[in-house]
Amino acid sequence: MSLYWRTFLLNAAVLVVAVLLLLGPVTVSTPVLLGEALVLIAGLVVMLIANAVLLRIGLAPLARLTRAMGTVDLLKPGSRATVTGPGEITELTTTFNAMLGRLEAERAISSGRALSAQEAERQRLARELHDEVGQTLTAVLLQLKHAADHAPRSVREDLRHAQETTRAGLDEIRRIARRLRPGVLEELGLHSALRALTAEFTTSRLSATAHITPGLPHLGPATELVLYRIAQEGLTNTARHARATRVEVHLRPLPDAQMGLLVRDNGRGIGAMPEGAGISGMRERALLIGADLHIGTGPHGGAEIRLNVTADTADEPSQENAR
Repeated sequence: MSLYWRTFLLNAAVLVVAVLLLLGPVTVSTPVLLGEALVLIAGLVVMLIANAVLLRIGLAPLARLTRAMGTVDLLKPGSRATVTGPGEITELTTTFNAMLGRLEAERAISSGRALSAQEAERQRLARELHDEVGQTLTAVLLQLKHAADHAPRSVREDLRHAQETTRAGLDEIRRIARRLRPGVLEELGLHSALRALTAEFTTSRLSATAHITPGLPHLGPATELVLYRIAQEGLTNTARHARATRVEVHLRPLPDAQMGLLVRDNGRGIGAMPEGAGISGMRERALLIGADLHIGTGPHGGAEIRLNVTADTADEPSQENAR
């Protein structure tokens, strides 16, 4: 029975009962007596309560579906509305769940294309910074050195300072290029890339360490890149916002042929802060490889990022372990 007819029949039943009562034991005089008025008011209250209860029961599945629609987040896939209720509502809920599945699939495809384009653009920028800007600054350094060697003593010190400033700028250009394009990931593998990444974030105020379990299963290039980028984003957030003194990156095996990436610090934690572009980017990357991403507070405070990913080949050692 459709929702329209159920609602109509519920209201019709209440009205029929009221009419039968008026034709039977309940009568109304002219003018209306006090007792009759009280009976009519009580009957009206009962009808309104009965109508409200029956409508609440009949429309409860719609309310549940509305709440499910309000809590849907395409970056956290897998949640579906419970299929309950009669005909039309069941069909509506099933259609909504199917639409949600299509949206999640399309979101994953579009995010994959966007992130692939982003990685290609990063590689292009890194190549230009290293090959063009880096070579230009190197030439400037050589010219400054030549000028300093033949310059009068009065300006030689200024040229030395210009050399140091140019050298610092060249080192920064190279550091930015490494972050844009992790060459160590392509050449030496994920393990070496994570160790190099933590070493890069280690400063006098922050101690970053990598703990990698030997004998891990093999991962494809796309999965390794996602793991690296999420670890990089987690370390960046720690260095910029966490006010932490220690951060750890763990890569270890999990049951069911899975691997786990854990980034944990001892900072002030996430709390009730809204998710920014960095966390949204991590969720989109996790969706590309079908991984489970959990971001929250660690057991001893601080922020914690957990990424669980299924290995491509459970019994095949990684290339780095083979080396």
